[in-house]
Amino acid sequence: MSTEEVRAIELLNRVSYGRVATSMRAMPFVAPARHVVTGDSVLLRMHAGHGYHRACGGGVVAYGADNFSSDEPDRWSVQFTGTAEIIQPTAPELELFGGGPHRVDGEPFEPVYMRLVPQFVTVHTLDYSRERHSQHAA
Repeated sequence: MSTEEVRAIELLNRVSYGRVATSMRAMPFVAPARHVVTGDSVLLRMHAGHGYHRACGGGVVAYGADNFSSDEPDRWSVQFTGTAEIIQPTAPELELFGGGPHRVDGEPFEPVYMRLVPQFVTVHTLDYSRERHSQHAA
């Protein structure tokens, strides 16, 4: 595993949710998903009720997460791109996810799981610490 892949997984482990992106009927879409990292793959949990998993399963997807809403001085974004496979997770993998939401868009939450083995990994960082420091200097 490259240094960038290790760093991306380290960052991904700091947050619980991200966004999966692919296309459905030739139109791009982005949907929220819960993730956990296991070995060399990222497991995703989505709501099955929207049917987005059908467009993802067997296709190339991008999965991204970030800390943009945090108060940390360094902001980051990671993206994993690869083929998604619909799976039934093992009992230990299910435990890693924890409980799901009760409802999604007013409907009962129905989980569906996918495994993404990244073929491409990207990390972007935005450092605001210097700018914030200079703003407070008189």
